[in-house]
Amino acid sequence: MTTATAVEKKKLEQPPLNIHFLGDRVLRQPAKRVAKVDDQLRNTIKEMLQTMYSAEGIGLAAPQVGIHKQIIVIDIALDQPDEPPLVLINPKITKSGIKLCSSEEGCLSIPGVYLEVTRPEQIEVTYKNEQGKPCKLEATGLLARAIQHEMDHLNGVMFVDRVENNLALNEELKKRGFATSTVKPVRK
Repeated sequence: MTTATAVEKKKLEQPPLNIHFLGDRVLRQPAKRVAKVDDQLRNTIKEMLQTMYSAEGIGLAAPQVGIHKQIIVIDIALDQPDEPPLVLINPKITKSGIKLCSSEEGCLSIPGVYLEVTRPEQIEVTYKNEQGKPCKLEATGLLARAIQHEMDHLNGVMFVDRVENNLALNEELKKRGFATSTVKPVRK
C-alpha cells in the first residue's frame, strides 16, 4: 500500500494535474464527500501533491484541479524533505478559536495576488487520512490558516471572497488580469 507521503518535494516539468484559475466555474462548485479511501484515491492524492509542489504552493484542494471531492493536501514545511505533508479527506472544522488574526494569503488559482484575510487563529479539525483512518488535529498559525483556506475551496469559496479591503482587492485583481466580477463576497 502506497502513501501520499512518498512524493518527493520537487518541481516537475509536467505536473500530472492542471490547476484551474479564478473565473473558472469548476472552482465554485461544492465538493462531494469521499465515500471510499482506496488506491485510486491515494493516487489522486499523490498527483495533487506533485502538482502542488510543482506550483510551489503549500496547499491544494481537489476542486482546484477539477476533482469534486473533499480532499486537501497541505505542506507548510516545503524545505524539510523528511516532514510529511498533511492529507485531509472529508475535513470538518469542529472548533474555532475566538481570537481572529489577519494575515496575507495567496492562492495557486489566483497567481500573483496576495491580500489580507481575517480568520480564526486556532481551529480543531476532524478528517480521514490517506489510509482512511479518522483523525483529529488542533492547528494554529499558518497551518490553521492553510486548512481554512483550502477548506473554503471545498465549498466553492476563494480567499478573495473574504478580503475586506475592496480597493486593494480590485487593484490587485486588475493588475493580474482577473475580472473583479469573479469575486463572490462572503458575508460574516
